[in-house]
Amino acid sequence: MSYFNKHASELTLGESAMMAGLIQAPENYSPFVNYQLAKKRQATVLDRMRKLNWITAAEETAAKAQPIQLGQITSFRQSQAPYITDAVIQELSDRFGRDAVLKGGMRVQTTIDLNLQHKAEETAREGLGSVQGQGLAADQISIVAVDPRTHFVKAMVGGIDYQQSQFNRATQALRQPGSAFKPFVYYAAFATGRFDPDSTISDTPVSYPDGDGYYTPQNYDSSFYGPMSIRAALAQSRNIPAIRLGQEVGINRVIEVCRTLGIKSPMEPVTSLPLGSVDLTPLEMASAYATFASGGWQSPTTTIVQVIDSKGNVLLDNTPNPQLVLDPWAVAALNETMQGVINSGTARAAKIDRPAAGKTGTTSSERDIWFAGFVPQLAVAVWVGNDDYSPIGVGATGGSYVAPIWRNFMNKALDGVPVENFRPTSDFPHP
Repeated sequence: MSYFNKHASELTLGESAMMAGLIQAPENYSPFVNYQLAKKRQATVLDRMRKLNWITAAEETAAKAQPIQLGQITSFRQSQAPYITDAVIQELSDRFGRDAVLKGGMRVQTTIDLNLQHKAEETAREGLGSVQGQGLAADQISIVAVDPRTHFVKAMVGGIDYQQSQFNRATQALRQPGSAFKPFVYYAAFATGRFDPDSTISDTPVSYPDGDGYYTPQNYDSSFYGPMSIRAALAQSRNIPAIRLGQEVGINRVIEVCRTLGIKSPMEPVTSLPLGSVDLTPLEMASAYATFASGGWQSPTTTIVQVIDSKGNVLLDNTPNPQLVLDPWAVAALNETMQGVINSGTARAAKIDRPAAGKTGTTSSERDIWFAGFVPQLAVAVWVGNDDYSPIGVGATGGSYVAPIWRNFMNKALDGVPVENFRPTSDFPHP
């Protein structure tokens, strides 16, 4: 279809010969790349066909003279989802090397659900327009959807306009997740066996040595609630309890949890880490949350299902082989606690018609606003901000502005998908 904008059954002899001439080196002999070389290859094929008496000399002459009307390139890059194409090419390059990818000849089956991709792109346009319409100065958005059962990337929006900017914010933009990082700390606490969702934690002033001085964290509203349950602390996104838990379990242990979840971005073991003082990508956030959604089971996150060479040999097979990497009871406790964020906490605007868990994220400088959340069948991270890291605006929070975008996408994505519940802590032994 791409070469001549017609079905193979409708090709003329001249067009068929040109197609046959591509086989030896499709990239080099493509008429889109070098039309004159493609015509020479066509002539070689027609000459050989005449010598084999498959066609007459008159047919050969007529075929060479037939006008060639090229179609349009309808590659995934140009017509479907260019940010996805770039991500796939990068993954292929990491696996096989850039030279092998440029040489071509690979048949790649991606993980992307094009229907879901279109819904994500539509939601991104609508969502960013809504944010801007409410007076915030944000110029970019990213949405990443990962299937927790396979860790296949099902949809990826790397920016609002690929023609304007090819920078893929889903995979390349390192942004602070703010409080969306806190679930990693809470999981680490639950996994010790010393805490559960109803354990009491103190939301009171605290200071820790930091270089030549002290680090004195504050809550978003500069108030203190005193003793409260872990469940309430996460639902209301209180900072002091997260800092205290980070110290209880150890910052290095929190980093270990992040590594287990597949986060590769650099992290420093600083006291403020539980508040998201680290740069991560939307893909890393969606992938990590997908492991929570699956109950602690994980396969490598990928955009590729399978790669086959020109001879039909399987070069890469990413059939999921999930491994249990987290403590099931601790994950169940976390998922229960994170449902409270949506049901009664900072992300009530993310509420959908089924059990869902998630966490808002807002950086103190108001440069990044997030919502990442999941149901058992889909984990989705949404980020909004500016490429130049300028502030979005006073009062910009993930709960107010990004949670509704997540909700709108999930309503579209889960239309017709059966409701599933998260497994309760009672199904698992306490660590």
